[in-house]
Amino acid sequence: MDDRQRLLSLDVFRGFTIAAMLLVNNPGSWSSVYSPLLHAEWHGWTFTDLIFPFFLFIGGVAMSLSLGKRQADSRFGVLLQCWRRAALIIAIGLFLNLFPMFNFAEVRIPGVLQRIGLVVALAAPVVIYLRLRGQLLVAMAALLVYSVLMRYGQVCDLPGGCFNSEPLPGRDFGAWVDRALMEGHLWAKVKTWDPEGLLSTLPALVTQLIGVWAGRLIALQTSVAERCTWLFVAGVTLLLAGTALDLAHLPINKSLWTPAYAVFMGGWGCLGLACCYWLLDGQPSARARQWLARACFPLTMLGMNALFIFALSGMVGRLLGTIKIGPDSAPVSLKAWLYAPVEHSGLAPENASLMFALLFTLVMLGVAWAMWRKRWFIKL
Repeated sequence: MDDRQRLLSLDVFRGFTIAAMLLVNNPGSWSSVYSPLLHAEWHGWTFTDLIFPFFLFIGGVAMSLSLGKRQADSRFGVLLQCWRRAALIIAIGLFLNLFPMFNFAEVRIPGVLQRIGLVVALAAPVVIYLRLRGQLLVAMAALLVYSVLMRYGQVCDLPGGCFNSEPLPGRDFGAWVDRALMEGHLWAKVKTWDPEGLLSTLPALVTQLIGVWAGRLIALQTSVAERCTWLFVAGVTLLLAGTALDLAHLPINKSLWTPAYAVFMGGWGCLGLACCYWLLDGQPSARARQWLARACFPLTMLGMNALFIFALSGMVGRLLGTIKIGPDSAPVSLKAWLYAPVEHSGLAPENASLMFALLFTLVMLGVAWAMWRKRWFIKL
């Protein structure tokens, strides 16, 4: 593989993740959604719980491949560029949380992009300055520190006095940290904890580092079959390790981003990348590669402007819920108005809700197509 070439498989994998995010974030009605398109209520996982760690994993792969091409550059200069990118991602995330009301007094500080930015900022010096052994030590230390604090950290700001951290909503040490530092600026649905809290950034860092190591496997000067085999072996090993942690330690939990969740989802990331890489970049048949590339082209377009589509979809979703139409006595949201024909089309409620999500995804795909036609590729 020529490292100067853009990995089609990575764009497709990223595009698949964006498409999945659009689908699960924009149902017609949250009261009528198929269970795989919802997050697990607490412990456990669903298809939806794959999406966020895939973003971090893919970011790690991209970081590994990008830094591998810049070995002759100043390491400190590269680090500053990574930190600049991280700061911009965090700023975009804060903007999305403020949009469209810009209520600074109650704005949610954590968020998906904020976590991605923090993880990039933490991962960059680890990847730039440390070799593989040092990176592994950092990953193990992050999981160990998180585990010790989550098991033995004291929570003293809730009724009933102080108690050891518990893996229950709002009663863990990470939730206490978030309340202490960001009270009044947490997830509005619960206000006492946040699924993108500060402490769980530590195991989220490990998910990205797994992506970095997967990128190292992709860059090996070996046959495609051998690279895919190593990715597959790594994926299965991580799935088994995550399952073992789930049984013996903190359970798989997306909201807490437990070590089991971080490792388990890293395993699925390796398997997903192995499949995409084999089919799109390593397929022995040139004709098959061309056919698959055409078939996956919609995902490629989404993947090449992933951050822009992420931000745009968030803004459009907010506007659909904020803009009111109809008489002043009984206004309805623009989303409810648009959804009404689908809702009353005779489809089952879950199917109608899914149809709206599919239509929303197609609209975003149309934007990605228009940007691709104009050769507008927005990068940070």
